[in-house]
Amino acid sequence: MLRKLHHNAYRCRDSEETRQFYEDFLGLPLSGSLEIQETKTGRKTSVLHTFYRMDDGSYLAFFEVPDAPFDFREQHDFDLHIALEVEESVLKPMMEKGQAAGIETRGIADHQFLHSIYFRDPNGYVIELTARTADHDQHMDPQTNQAREILDRWQAEKQAS
Repeated sequence: MLRKLHHNAYRCRDSEETRQFYEDFLGLPLSGSLEIQETKTGRKTSVLHTFYRMDDGSYLAFFEVPDAPFDFREQHDFDLHIALEVEESVLKPMMEKGQAAGIETRGIADHQFLHSIYFRDPNGYVIELTARTADHDQHMDPQTNQAREILDRWQAEKQAS
C-alpha cells in the first residue's frame, strides 16, 4: 500500500543555481546528493541527483544531466507547478522576499480553500507557496464537496462537444 510521498524529481539546468533557489531562498536544506556515472543497463552517464528536505520528511529532488537534452521552458501555471504548504503568516513576507530578490513573484491569490503566492524557479518551474484557509478540509472532503459528480459532469460535457 502507498504510504506517503518520498520525493518528486525534476530536471534542472544547473545544480548550484537550483540549490541557491531551493535552499538559500526557500529554506529547504540540501539533504542528499547522488552522483550517477553508470545506468542500471551499463550505459556511461554523468548525472547529479540532489534532494531538498521538507518538514514532513519528503523531498523535492532534481536531476542535472548535461549530456541529455531537455526542453527547459517557462511553464504555464496550469501545465506544471509545485505547490508547497506554508502557514498563512509566511505568504506576505515570502512575497516581499521574492520581489526584493528580483524573482518573478505573483499573488496573493484567493482560491477559497487556499491562499497562494507564486514564484518561477531558475528552471522555469512555477513554485506555489500555499496556506490552507479555515474551511480547507471541508472543501477537500469528497463526502460533501461533490468532487466525483463535478468530474463526471466535466467528462460528459467534454464528450458531448
